[in-house]
Amino acid sequence: MSTKRIKIFNYLIPGIVFSLGIVIIISSLFFAGNDPAEDFPQGYRIITPEVPGYLVFSGERVPTENYEVKERIDREFIVNTYWHSATLLAIKRANRWFPVIEPILKAQNIPDDFKYLCVAESYLRNAISPAGATGFWQFMKETGKKYGLEIRNEIDERYNLEKSTIAACHYLKDAYEMFGTWTMAAASYNMGTNGAGNQMQRQKTSNYYNLVLNEETSRYMARIVALKYVMQNPAKYGFDLKPDELYHPLKHYEINLDSSVTDFADFAALYNINYKILKMYNPWLRDNYLKNDGGRNYKIKLPEKGSIEIIK
Repeated sequence: MSTKRIKIFNYLIPGIVFSLGIVIIISSLFFAGNDPAEDFPQGYRIITPEVPGYLVFSGERVPTENYEVKERIDREFIVNTYWHSATLLAIKRANRWFPVIEPILKAQNIPDDFKYLCVAESYLRNAISPAGATGFWQFMKETGKKYGLEIRNEIDERYNLEKSTIAACHYLKDAYEMFGTWTMAAASYNMGTNGAGNQMQRQKTSNYYNLVLNEETSRYMARIVALKYVMQNPAKYGFDLKPDELYHPLKHYEINLDSSVTDFADFAALYNINYKILKMYNPWLRDNYLKNDGGRNYKIKLPEKGSIEIIK
C-alpha cells in the first residue's frame, strides 16, 4: 500500500468513528425524552379522540358551537372509543345486520342514519332491558303491538328484525310528523312521544338541544352521533379489523308456514337442521310449538345448504 493511501486511510477511519459517535449521542439525547415507559409509566398513551368539527344527523347539523353540546358529544366519542368490547362487537355485527336494516329504512323514506339509533338501542342484538323493552329496536310490548307486531306466548315479532325495523320506521314517521325534525323524532324514541311533547310544551322550545332532560335522553343523541362517526371511520379511532373478522350475513331462503306445528325440533329435522339453528334464524319463534288455528302465513328462514356447519 502506498504512503499516500495509508495517510488517507488514517484520516478517514477516525473521521467515520467520530461522526458515528456524534450521531449516537444526538440520537440518545433525542429519544431519551420520548421513551413511552418514561413519559407514561403504564407504557401507553390515552388520548382524547378527535371529534369532527362539523357533525350531522339525518341532514340536521349538531350545534357544537354551544359548549354544553360539544362536551356532551365529546363524552360519547370518548366512551364509544374506549369502551372497546361494545364498539368492536357493534362494528362486527353491523356487517351482518346493516344490509338487512338499510334497504328497509330506504324503502320507508327514513334517513339512513337511523341504523345507528338501532346500535345505540341494542348494539345490534336481541336484547331485553330491565323494563322489558325487547329486540334490536327495543320495543315495549304495547308500543310493538300498536305498530303492528304480533306479540304472544308463541310469537314475538320484536325479535324479527325485518318486521321490527318496519315498525320502528312507522313510529319515527309519526314522531317526525309530530315534532318536525328527525333529531327530535329520534330523541322521542328514547323518552316517548308523550314525554317529548310534554317537555317541549313545558320548556317552550322545539329544539332538542335546548331541552333540559334526564341524563339518559340527554346523552341519547350524542351517543347516536358518536357511534355513527366512529363506526364509519373505525381505523381513525383505533379499531383495526380485517374483513374476515367481521360477522358475515346469514345466507338463507324462506318457506311459508300456514299451519300449526306440534314440535319445532321435529320440524327442523325435516330440513336437516336442528332446533337451535331454526331458532338462530327465527328468534321470533318463542316456544317449541305453534298454534295457528287461523291459518296465518308465517315466513320461516332456513339456512342455505352449506352456509352453516351443523354440529353432529
